[in-house]
Amino acid sequence: MSRDLWVTVRREPGGFLAQALLQPIFFLFIFGRVLPEIGQAQGSYGNLLLPGVMALTAITVSLQNVALPLVIEFSFTKEIEDRLLAPLPAWAVGVEKIVHAALRGIFSAFVLLPIAALVLPDGLQLGGANWPALIGVILGGAIAGGCVGLVMGTIVPANKINIAFAVILTPLLFTGATFYPWESLDSLRWFQVVTLLNPLTYVSEGARAAIGTGEHMATWAIPLGIVGSIAVFGTVGLLGFRRRAID
Repeated sequence: MSRDLWVTVRREPGGFLAQALLQPIFFLFIFGRVLPEIGQAQGSYGNLLLPGVMALTAITVSLQNVALPLVIEFSFTKEIEDRLLAPLPAWAVGVEKIVHAALRGIFSAFVLLPIAALVLPDGLQLGGANWPALIGVILGGAIAGGCVGLVMGTIVPANKINIAFAVILTPLLFTGATFYPWESLDSLRWFQVVTLLNPLTYVSEGARAAIGTGEHMATWAIPLGIVGSIAVFGTVGLLGFRRRAID
């Protein structure tokens, strides 16, 4: 863990920040600033969008920072062999991968708040925010994203990882209630049901509920969805990691 953190802070801070923040900043600027100013969206849409973008950032940053390095370490550099020499069970090395990526995801999500204060026309509307709930939701979402990344990193072959990202990230982005509240999909019931299969939906709705920006799904369903996603993807990912590590 200390080695991974040192690499993040000392050797690649610029690359990490560019990977983590470029897309979310453009989402906030285009959808939260440009479209309202030219009359193509309501002026308050930026504040509705912010929780979804925070959730998307937490999950995708965590996912990418597990999946991509793991594919490389298992396939080309064999750097994973150095990690497996640690006096730990093999699955614990997989847990470290998830935790390190989750820390990156959490940082990336919360650093969007001061950026949003500058980008959004009305600034931040956080007067009624439930901060413990928001931190818990983003933490859970980052861990869930890391678990999904562990599944991808241990199952997808190195020569197919680009295809896998295209196939997985696009549906993840557009079915995760990032750009719209889940409750607003009542007229599209089939699509509303489909979005429940996406961990991002629960994180987006949880962030929306914690910040207090409009309607959201029932609060009891949010922790169930996040914990369930961590349990399912975490179990599959750790089993896959142990299998690859032993091989």
